Order: sequence, then structure tokens, then C-alpha cells
Amino acid sequence: MPRGFLLPALACTVFLAAPVLKSQPAPEDRTREVAIASSKDGAPQPALMYIPPGAAASEQGPRVPLLVFLHSWSTTYKTVGGLEDTVAEAKRRGWILIDPDFRGVNDHPDACASDLAVQDVLDSVTFAQKEARVDERRIYLLGGSGGGHMGLMMAARAPKLWTAVSVWVPISNLATWYQFSKSTNSQYYRMMDQVFGGPPDTPERDREYRHRSPLFILSEAKGVRLFIDAGVNDGHGRNSVPLRQSLEAFNVLAKANGQPDKTLAEGDIELMTREARIPAYLAREKDDDPARKQKILFRRAAGSATLTIYDGGHSVDVATGVRYFEP
Repeated sequence: MPRGFLLPALACTVFLAAPVLKSQPAPEDRTREVAIASSKDGAPQPALMYIPPGAAASEQGPRVPLLVFLHSWSTTYKTVGGLEDTVAEAKRRGWILIDPDFRGVNDHPDACASDLAVQDVLDSVTFAQKEARVDERRIYLLGGSGGGHMGLMMAARAPKLWTAVSVWVPISNLATWYQFSKSTNSQYYRMMDQVFGGPPDTPERDREYRHRSPLFILSEAKGVRLFIDAGVNDGHGRNSVPLRQSLEAFNVLAKANGQPDKTLAEGDIELMTREARIPAYLAREKDDDPARKQKILFRRAAGSATLTIYDGGHSVDVATGVRYFEP
């Protein structure tokens, strides 16, 4: 998996104010690095923030949308791919942006959708609400790969917080992704060994893998306006997250949204994942969207959840993800 795209979850969803430890504006623009003390363990967590002109809490004017951007599995808030595009989209729209680190790379127990990491994301929203005039009716969440994993987790852990969530090529089940990663000898199963102390082969570790896997709590995100985008070729070649991870997540959401008839059959999931193609009878379900980077091969909605399979692999189209948030 490209290191530029992977993100990497919450026992409670208490939104506590997180005090500022430092704030150093960059001289060239209004994007700045901040540090936020975790309301869970007090540890300072870095983040990147952009507040458009006139949107600071000390200024007068209308409230402004907030875009929360989640870094990928093996990157940090500063090294994640798509960051420049995300900052540019926020600036073009005049939106506030917060890009939290939530314990950084997923290679240690405090990261990888831990309760600490989930609270870090919530703390970053609270921080933005104190620093800027955030429109609480327009709080958006965007993440790809490991960021998609965390995005699904946040949608389930704090469903009332988000106006809309866009996740790209996400991981929904860590245990099955561990087995896939080991079978392809990728670095990611070794990183999960560092997070969990080994594979999900003991009751204790299996419980922890499930606790940090959004698939098992995603029904809590019913009613959330949630977009899942995945490349049909993901899981093949150098693409590291099988399509099944997205398809199974959509099925959970379809059932939770009261539309079980919209779920994908296991046979179709297996075929699409194994052969990287859409069955002919499903290929009729699609839209045209010339503004996006990759052609849509299949699209299906189930209540507030939308699944899009595109002609591509493990990638994130930031501009399209942000366009999903437009009214």
C-alpha cells in the first residue's frame, strides 16, 4: 500500500475541552501547527490547522464548516498523501481544517483506533470549536485507507457529531486484513503485531482486534451520511486492501439503515474481490461523474450510505471526497 494513503476508535464519546499547549502560526499562510492535550491521558497531540480569514473565534461573522482530515496507516498528520490537496480545498471553500495526528503511525498500541486515538480526534474537533466559529451543522470527516479505517470508526463512535463522512479504500476488519497482509507478505501484518502483540489467535487479542475494527460497531452509524469509495483493483498487485473490506462495511450500513435488500450477496462480494470486476447484472448500477479522477463502475445507496466502486486501485480522490459534502 502506498505510504501516502494509509491511516491508521472509543469507549465513550465525551467531548471534553482540550487545552492548547502551543500555537505557532506559519509566516507564509494561515496554516499552523498546534498541540492539543488529550482529555484522556493529558499527552500533547500535534495537529495542523487552518482558519480562514475572519473565522477565528475572536472575530465576528457567520459560522464556518469544519473539515477533519485523517491521516493514513503508516503516515502522520504531516506526511499523509493528499494533505496539500485537502488544505487547498479548505482554503478554496473558506472552510476550517483540522488534521490531527491521533497517535501517529499504526505501529504501537496507543495508535490504530485505540480509545486514546479516538479521543484525540474528538479533542481536535473540540479544539477547533474553541479556536474558530465552527458551524456545528456542517462538520465533515475525510480519510483514506488507514484514514478510512479511522473514519468508519469515528462514524460509529460519534454518529451525531458528523454531518457527513467520506472514506476511501478503508479497512473495516483488522483480523481478516491481518491474514491477507500476511499472505502477501506486506509490512502491515508486522505493524499489527506491534500494535496487538501478535495475530488474532488468542481470545484476548481477538477481542482487541474486534474492538478496533469498525465492522463490528458500524451499525451505530445508521443515519449518518456516509460515502464509501473503493477501487475495483484494490487488493491486487501492490494494492493492499481487498475490496471485501468496503463491501462488507456497506452491507452492515444497509441493514442498519433498514434496507437489507440493498446488501450485496456473498457470491458477488467474493467474485468482485477475487476477480476485480463487477458482475454484468450489477454493472448497470452506476453514475457518470466527469469531475472525478476515476470512472465509476458501480454505485449503490442504502438510506444515508453510498457505496462507489471505481476503476482504479488503492487511491484517494480528495476533491471528490470534499464535493460529497456540498449541500
